[in-house]
Amino acid sequence: MNFVEELKWRGMIHDMMPGTEEQLQKELTTAYVGIDPTADSLHIGHLVSVMMLKHLQVAGHRPIVLVGGATGMIGDPSGKSAERNLLDETTLRHNQDCLKAQLSRFLDFNSGAENQALMVNNYDWMKEFSFLEFIRDIGKHLTVNYMMAKDSVKKRISGEGNSGLSFTEFTYQLVQGTDFYHLYKTHNCKLQMGGSDQWGNITTGTELIRRKLGGEAFAMTCPLITKADGGKFGKTESGNIWLDPKRTSPYKFYQFWLNTSDADAEKYIKIFTLLSQEEVESLVKEHAEAPHARSLQKRLAEEVTVMIHGREAYETAVEASQILFGKSTMDALKKIDEDTFLSVFEGVPTFNIAKNDLTEGMDILELIAVQTQIFPSKGEARKTIKGGGVSLNKEKITEQDLLVKEDYLLNDKYLLFQKGKKNYFVVVAE
Repeated sequence: MNFVEELKWRGMIHDMMPGTEEQLQKELTTAYVGIDPTADSLHIGHLVSVMMLKHLQVAGHRPIVLVGGATGMIGDPSGKSAERNLLDETTLRHNQDCLKAQLSRFLDFNSGAENQALMVNNYDWMKEFSFLEFIRDIGKHLTVNYMMAKDSVKKRISGEGNSGLSFTEFTYQLVQGTDFYHLYKTHNCKLQMGGSDQWGNITTGTELIRRKLGGEAFAMTCPLITKADGGKFGKTESGNIWLDPKRTSPYKFYQFWLNTSDADAEKYIKIFTLLSQEEVESLVKEHAEAPHARSLQKRLAEEVTVMIHGREAYETAVEASQILFGKSTMDALKKIDEDTFLSVFEGVPTFNIAKNDLTEGMDILELIAVQTQIFPSKGEARKTIKGGGVSLNKEKITEQDLLVKEDYLLNDKYLLFQKGKKNYFVVVAE
């Protein structure tokens, strides 16, 4: 597999230094991507560079993931206005372990193959550097003129919408350049990859390697992913879409991809899946013939959810989607776990009752019209039940004198009422 050709058809190359493709065709090449360890989980904004590493390893080359323990303590001027908080080493190591576990879904860290992936942390070598050593061994090789010419620095110094640039952030490109220099020396790493906003920082590293060692190193960036409507990719009203199921449930994760627009789905399926060019072209054609079927979004959501959370979590997410958007049964409802249940019915009107009140059974009319405000009166509740308009746990209520007992509870805690087709209510029994 030609790595560069693979990324080109997927729309994953923004800039590439001359000679990069020739280097990759010449020999097994080690390349790295830096990841900020400020959280104990990746979010989908990280996925583009992770997929670059995945394709790199599939093509027979060696990926390195650099956890930016040191750089994460400074703050990168590229597109950001605020400096980051200092992480203590315990938190840093915890986050690193969590990120490696997630990355193991994509990269082979353990097979012993020649191109086995490696994870390193720049804190391990940067913490030994004294300031005097740094300005003597690194700082003297690059002029201030060179550093000021970077777009990321120019924008910040001109004070566009913020208070300028601190010296700490100004030196960021030197610290990142030192990483590339260190990996070049210790692991023969000749290529750094990242988002297009990182071009200036990456090329500082190639320049440092050239000036200090007379070596040749390369740079490649991918486009920053945007949405067709101009919105920011990977952000929702509730924040980032995380890979950790505790932060973003597999159901919500699946829904994010399922709800992408047609234009975005066509772009994302190339970037975020391993489907071949033929498979993608076939799916795009099928989607164009019947856009209402949303076959592109469904396949995209399946591929990415299975890759991150596994087949079982994907199937649970699909079943959960049916509960709200399609036909479903009490059996399907009983199968979903509490986190998924709460994700599906987030924002639905919720009422609380005492669980003890269900021990002997509670009259259905009492429950939905007195103990809760699902109905304003028993009379209206009785009339709607008679017309077949009320369901409990996805099953129509046919008896107006039904006694609701504890064995109706889902996850030993919840009752799900439905009034008409679209109005859901959750009763929590504690």
